[in-house]
Amino acid sequence: MPRAVTKVRLVIFDWAGTTIDHGGRAPLAPFLHAFASQGVEISLEEARGPMGLSKIDHLRALLQMPDVARRWRERHGKDAVEQDIAELYRHFRQQQLEVIDDFGRLVPGVLDVVGVLRQRGIAVGATTGYFREAAERVYRAAAAQGYSPDHCVCADDVAAARPAPWMVFRIMEALGVFPPAAVVKVGDTTADIGEGLSAGVWSVGVSRSSSDVGCTEEEWDALPGAEQARRLADCRHKFLAAGAHAVMETLAELPALLDELEARLGRSLKP
Repeated sequence: MPRAVTKVRLVIFDWAGTTIDHGGRAPLAPFLHAFASQGVEISLEEARGPMGLSKIDHLRALLQMPDVARRWRERHGKDAVEQDIAELYRHFRQQQLEVIDDFGRLVPGVLDVVGVLRQRGIAVGATTGYFREAAERVYRAAAAQGYSPDHCVCADDVAAARPAPWMVFRIMEALGVFPPAAVVKVGDTTADIGEGLSAGVWSVGVSRSSSDVGCTEEEWDALPGAEQARRLADCRHKFLAAGAHAVMETLAELPALLDELEARLGRSLKP
């Protein structure tokens, strides 16, 4: 029989909004530009909605929003088809590559947390909804700041990205970690939560740096305390409603959360 799982052996982080790009801002303007190129306006709030999906799936999700679909029909006289999505994606990719290098700063505390994981013998993986060329830019920017996961997988590497489990499974296979109960997925979107749940691993949300809260570090610090509390509470509720096993405000809470998850494993509890 398989040996009982008592320790977390792998943590898989998301990128934008989790370990880099506080507020997950990098994709927003490119989504707006892509739709504007086709004569359709979308809002920042609409653009944020499907965050965490692969970028082409994100475009599909935007076009399924009733208000966006209505504006598309008013402009083009018909619903969008795959050819339209391909053209939107072409514009998005071009715009994303023009701005992504401006959003590569690590979220505060990442290096400290990864250092703790290394001391505990826990491997580090990373998944992203970015396409390959954008993902490689992110990997280089993070490495220059001292953060290099043991294995990274992007949306282009798998047949279906979030919320499908394949990126998580690729990392587990590459690093030789199983069963899923020994793995924790950390992300800042409901798509991240869904990815972890689909893979059967512990699925954890992080709120303050999330695209849902939507603030840079400087914008967050400038918010009144009551507004900070409201945004965190709304984000926490959203993640828990999506099935998250836990929600952290910042990554600094992760070591203590791992202790709690290992205590659950010690009681034979699994994700």
